[in-house]
Amino acid sequence: MQTRRSFLRCATGATLSLPFLESLQGAVAKPAQRLAFFYVPIGVVRRNFYPGEQTLGLVNFDDKEGIKAFREKFAKRPAGLYQHTFTPTLRPLEKMAAKTTLITGLGRVWQDSSDPHEQCGSCFLSSLAPNEDKARKMPQGRTLDHIAAEKLGADTAFRTLEFSCNTHRDNKESIHFDNISWYGPDYVAPSMRDARTAYRRMFGTQGGGTRQITDLVLADARDLSRRLGHADRQKFGEYVESIRTIERQMDKLSSMKAELDQMKLAEPSAAYIPRGEHIRLMGDLMVAALQSGLTHVATLMIGPERWDTPYLFEEVSKDPLSHHKMSHNPIEYARQLEQVDEFHMRQFAYLVEKMDGIREADGSTLLDNTLFTYGSGLGDGSTHQYDRLPVVVAGSGGGRIKTGRHLQCAEGTPLANLWLTQAQVLGLERDRFADSSGTISEILA
Repeated sequence: MQTRRSFLRCATGATLSLPFLESLQGAVAKPAQRLAFFYVPIGVVRRNFYPGEQTLGLVNFDDKEGIKAFREKFAKRPAGLYQHTFTPTLRPLEKMAAKTTLITGLGRVWQDSSDPHEQCGSCFLSSLAPNEDKARKMPQGRTLDHIAAEKLGADTAFRTLEFSCNTHRDNKESIHFDNISWYGPDYVAPSMRDARTAYRRMFGTQGGGTRQITDLVLADARDLSRRLGHADRQKFGEYVESIRTIERQMDKLSSMKAELDQMKLAEPSAAYIPRGEHIRLMGDLMVAALQSGLTHVATLMIGPERWDTPYLFEEVSKDPLSHHKMSHNPIEYARQLEQVDEFHMRQFAYLVEKMDGIREADGSTLLDNTLFTYGSGLGDGSTHQYDRLPVVVAGSGGGRIKTGRHLQCAEGTPLANLWLTQAQVLGLERDRFADSSGTISEILA
């Protein structure tokens, strides 16, 4: 496994971790395996996401009888493998069809003792059975990212990195609504919500004042470039330019926020930051960390569960929108909700394509050596269902996962079965998780 890394350091202590460069490090048997998650809150509008449900209607949160009838109309497709069908929400992934797997029919653990949203994210990557820990109101345990990091993070600067795209500070909920990564029950792995904070943690630029890492190590970078072979020089140049792009985007959004802070606005200034730009910026930081070997395990939480504070989905509306409030009234906000779902999928697709464009030492791509999972803890935002979840896995874990298809799982298949499958693909010594019933053999190569 690839473990040796090179760095550029400057006198201030700033360090630019570099991707694998054969000119410097020699031949390596195979690239490292990575694990990453892209968590979307509030679920999705079913008819635009799930193949076979395009004629499914809509139902509001307070229509209890309507919800019962609504659930009875869900598509009952037999378990098995199918060709990809790119519904409106999934369409942004069409270009990456060969390297993605849609998985439907999975359900997460539910314990009837707290708000559905409180368990959505905080239990998404856990694997406890209901009431396994009778002292706790939620089936929450050590999450898969930290279990995987015990092996994948042994030789990295950071065992895991947790990123969040929640720019708001008006928290009215417990931490369980706003975190997917946990060391153990009630022991949260704090996420980085500010791009500059994440950047400084990754590159150690606190001692460099306001100067950027690419400025601080510029002279060494030029000297290094002259010593590289043609292919490595190109790879190095692309990597440095990707970091420069992150720096420029950080400056742009910081300036925008400073201007917004001076204005009298109906909502907090964070509500007017272009959502897509911020998600892509945090995602770019995550990809840079995975590419350079700063970490092999990362989570990206796109937004918190149930918070009503609005965001500016710039490709959807010129005014900030509350995703949660709209999800309770899908009949009134159907088009906006469907657009928000597609908006989120475009950000995921952007990162999938970016990872597939990064070449590893053996000619494979970063995506090829990553299991990158899109998912939500609700199957539908208005009905608060915790089964039939929307899940897409991009990448093949070094060729160990079959891609390019749609897997419909049997009714009642635990989400923990997917986590067990990923654990085994990554070489973790796990026979099962508490709530799992076995691996999903249909996707194993």
